[in-house]
Amino acid sequence: MKTKIVKIDENNIDPEAIKEAGEVLKNGGLVAFPTETVYGLGGDALNEASSAKIYAAKGRPSDNPLIVHISKMESLSGIVKEIPKAAYLIAEKYWPGPLTMIFHKSDAVPYATTGGLETVAVRMPSHKTARALIDAAGGYVAAPSANRSGRPSPTVARYVIEDLDGQVEMIIDGGEVSIGLESTIIDLTGEHPMILRPGYITQAMLEEAAGEIEVDSTIIDSNSGQAPKAPGMKYRHYAPKGELTIVEGEPEAVVDHINKELTKFLGTDIKTGVIATDETAARYLGGVIKSVGRREDEEAIARHLFRILREFDDDEVQVIFAESFPREGIGQAIMNRLLKAAGHRIVQAKRA
Repeated sequence: MKTKIVKIDENNIDPEAIKEAGEVLKNGGLVAFPTETVYGLGGDALNEASSAKIYAAKGRPSDNPLIVHISKMESLSGIVKEIPKAAYLIAEKYWPGPLTMIFHKSDAVPYATTGGLETVAVRMPSHKTARALIDAAGGYVAAPSANRSGRPSPTVARYVIEDLDGQVEMIIDGGEVSIGLESTIIDLTGEHPMILRPGYITQAMLEEAAGEIEVDSTIIDSNSGQAPKAPGMKYRHYAPKGELTIVEGEPEAVVDHINKELTKFLGTDIKTGVIATDETAARYLGGVIKSVGRREDEEAIARHLFRILREFDDDEVQVIFAESFPREGIGQAIMNRLLKAAGHRIVQAKRA
C-alpha cells in the first residue's frame, strides 16, 4: 500500500485535504492524524472491518478497546445507552480536551471497536484538525495512538511514518502535539466514577467538576489479569527498544546510583542512556543524556517523554536509566507511562 502524507496547519486547515481524508475513512480506510495528546490512527468507529484494520496495522491485541472520537456533544447519544449526570458536569469543563469517558455502549457500536466489551470509550479532542476530520468522516472515528503496539506513542509525524508507512492510506502531518501523553480515561459505568488511566486532566480537576472520583489501583502498579476496560490497562506499552530501568529515591542518591550503573558499561559495546532533568543532566558520567525539562515543569516533562524514548531508539541505545518523578497531579500520568515502558522495572537508590 502506498501511504499518502499530507501536511496540514491546524490554524490554516486545507478543506480539500480534510475532505479527502474523510472519504478515506468513510470508505473503510485508515488515516493517522494529530490530536492535542498524541497522533491517532483513525478508522470508521461504526464499521467492524475498519476496526479490524486498526488492530492489524498496529499489531494490537483485539481485546484492547479503541477510543471513539466525536466532535459534538450531541453525537454522544448515538453511541451510548445513557449519559449520567457526572458526564455532563465533566464534559462542561473538559470537553473538548484530553479526556476520555467510558459509557455503556449502544447497539450502534460494534464489539470489534470495544474489544468485545459492553462499554465504549469516548473522547472529544480539542485539536482543530482532528475535529475537522471527525466531521468529514461522518462523526465517529475510532483512534488509538498511531504507533505499532507496545511502542512509545508518537508526538511528531515522523514516528508515525516510521511505524505505519505502507500500512495505512494517509498520514496527516500536523507538527508536534501540545500535550504529549494520551488522554485521561474515567469510567462512568460503575457505582462511582473511576480513573482508569491518568493524564493531563488530573483527579483533583475531575473532582472539581463532579465530586469524589476513585482511582484504579493498577495505575501505578502491576497489570491485572482482567480484560482491560480501557486502552493501555493490560499490555506493556510505550516501550523503547532498549532495556529501561527507573531509579527512585532522594535526588542525590538517584544520580549516584545511575552513575555507578553507567560505569559498569564503560569500555563495552553497550550503549547507555539517561532520562534526566535540567537540574541533573550535566552530572551524569557518560552515555546519551536527554533532559525532559525542569523537574518542576510537569507539562514539559509530559510533552517530551515519548519523543525522548523514540530518540533513544534512533540512537540505538541498549540500556536506559530514568529518574523517577512525583506521583501526584500530572506526575501520576508521567510515572504510569514510565512504569509501563520499563515493564515495571524499578529500583530504589539508597543514600550513601
